[in-house]
Amino acid sequence: MKKCLMSLIILCLLCGVCLAGGTTAKMPERLPSTGAADATVTIGAIDGMHAESAILIDLDTGKTLYELNADKVLPPASITKIMTLLLVVEAAERGDLRYDDVVTASEHACSMGGAQIYLKAGEQMTVEELFKAVSIASANDAAVALAEHVAGSEGMFVVKMNERAAELGMTNTVFRNACGLDADGHVSTARDIAKMSAALCAHEKAFAYSTTWMDSVRGGNFQLVNTNKLIRSYQGITGLKTGSTGKAKCCLSATAKRNDISLCAVVMGCETGALRFESAAALLDYGFASFERVNLTEVIELPEIRIRYGVSESAQPVFEGNPSVLLARGKKDHLERQINLCESADAPLKAGDTVGFLVVTCDGEEIGSVPIVMQRDMEKLTFGQAFLRLFRNYRLF
Repeated sequence: MKKCLMSLIILCLLCGVCLAGGTTAKMPERLPSTGAADATVTIGAIDGMHAESAILIDLDTGKTLYELNADKVLPPASITKIMTLLLVVEAAERGDLRYDDVVTASEHACSMGGAQIYLKAGEQMTVEELFKAVSIASANDAAVALAEHVAGSEGMFVVKMNERAAELGMTNTVFRNACGLDADGHVSTARDIAKMSAALCAHEKAFAYSTTWMDSVRGGNFQLVNTNKLIRSYQGITGLKTGSTGKAKCCLSATAKRNDISLCAVVMGCETGALRFESAAALLDYGFASFERVNLTEVIELPEIRIRYGVSESAQPVFEGNPSVLLARGKKDHLERQINLCESADAPLKAGDTVGFLVVTCDGEEIGSVPIVMQRDMEKLTFGQAFLRLFRNYRLF
């Protein structure tokens, strides 16, 4: 009888807690970032580098692996078209246009010089055909025709280009046209080009034609040949865009993937086309040879956390995603991992709720912080569930 009375007293107290609602346990603080993601950057010349300005980045994280005068303002030539293609892809994904839309070439679009497919005023092509002509042959007239289709005029499209550049953090870039022909004030930097290259590469459509060596438009009557010679000679090449004008000299944004590493090499101001390809290949070689991808959460088993007022008394948290970083080869053994995890948390909880952080350092510098989250929902204990749990605990059944 005393045992039953004591159980009922505890039951009342427990139910009072359940009905009152608990307070979430204080989250552990994550360590502040030290900016060590750039700790392995190489600055200066490497063998085979002939560019006035260059940068190499990890496409998956945006981490800079190498730079040479990466913020020097220079004419970007047809690398400009990366932004043109990006705006077309984003417009298609929003539903503002379709790739089978028919575009009628204007007098203005047909007046472009340089690389072109020789559009005639009034000639019609689909967005897909024009996109292909820009991607493979760097056609200026096709780029301007796309710009007019997206924004109504090239001038309005250029406004959109500059707005998108600002959103991407391209602080040293100003666009004056959609195709990259030399114009006063039409400038960018290797670092900014890497940013917009990464933005375009985030879309599968970016690679629709980027490794196509030859194709055609006008029903096979006009041949397109890719301006990026690396697609025939460099292992793992995936794109992306060449450029050359009198002021810009020869430029290239080259992307490549080997195993689990995706890189983007930007070179600007090369004296010849051959030197730009040699420089970009040297940068990519350096990246693939010097870095390895490391999973930040490998060989880590997380302990369960205690759940207060939940239908279960504990839960197994998980890491959010499958985060990784590029490290200089040989640095993997220098990693230290610190888990900052709540000892307990109050129900109710939702899958994805943060209950801690994993902080990873290399030689004392932070290289990553990974959220630790609830794997599944945790409902709050109801009155009836609390009653049943209490009776089981005190063996009243």
